[in-house]
Amino acid sequence: MPSFIARLRAGLVRLWRTDAPLTAGALLMLGVLGACALGLWLDPRSVLGAPVWLKPAKFAASIAIYCLTLAWLFGYMPGQARTRRLVSWTTVGVLLFEMSIVGVQAARGTTSHFNVSSPLHTLLWALMGAAVLVQTLSTVAVAVALFRQRFADHALGWALRLGLVLTIAGALLGGLMTRPTEAQLDEMRAGRAQVSGAHTVGAPDGGPGVPVTGWSREHGDLRVAHFLGLHALQLLPLAALGLRRTRASEAQRSRLVFTLAGSHAGLVAILLWQALRGQPVLAPDASTLAVLVSWLMLSSASAWRSLARPALPRAGAFTLS
Repeated sequence: MPSFIARLRAGLVRLWRTDAPLTAGALLMLGVLGACALGLWLDPRSVLGAPVWLKPAKFAASIAIYCLTLAWLFGYMPGQARTRRLVSWTTVGVLLFEMSIVGVQAARGTTSHFNVSSPLHTLLWALMGAAVLVQTLSTVAVAVALFRQRFADHALGWALRLGLVLTIAGALLGGLMTRPTEAQLDEMRAGRAQVSGAHTVGAPDGGPGVPVTGWSREHGDLRVAHFLGLHALQLLPLAALGLRRTRASEAQRSRLVFTLAGSHAGLVAILLWQALRGQPVLAPDASTLAVLVSWLMLSSASAWRSLARPALPRAGAFTLS
């Protein structure tokens, strides 16, 4: 245990030296997560069938993970000081702003997303959407910088680049949730709109959900694909680091990273397709199962082919590393 604590402290010190704002933001969110956990225990209220402090807890955890990941990624971009500084402060400012609105609305016992029941709620929802769009666009600058950055470990370099590209795509999928449903459009025309947008497909938000995540157990849920896309930035680099422990050559590891990125993108697309058809993630129909089996077979065959080609890649294939 003491050695683990020492390693944890050393890791935090390295992240702080790399990017203090992002590390401080992550530590603050871990504190918020603890407060939300206390709220889940003490506050019996619920919103749309879920504990009122569950959404702030999920946001705090997600923001902490993202900030720490971005700070770690910046350690591989020593020559991009201006980009790192701009994106760092933008990310921390936007995400803390969003977290503040989510927390305040939870304390008031109401929703933060899709809420247009009053001019104030509509303004807060619009500001959140605009702020997140700014943060997502700022991340594009990091992706561009990563493609210019050279890496000693080609596989890790491509995992960071492709992971961030998929994360940006996953973030943009959130835009699908902001579209008003037909029922909501009818309410808008009648001048009694309360909600504009939804993450559930085929029914209003709320109802039975998967423990912790809250994903609908009875209808399609756009949050599933959104979640998986957002976390490509953690999954692909972790896979690349894990491949270092294998006997695979650098070329094989790089090809495997491309295979994993393609497989990840394919799974996100399948889950999005499933949700748009109003189908719960835990109850796939025959068509979805057939596509998932095909995805698994294709991913496995591509991974085998990546390992079965021991020769070095063609000249220029990984020149961006």
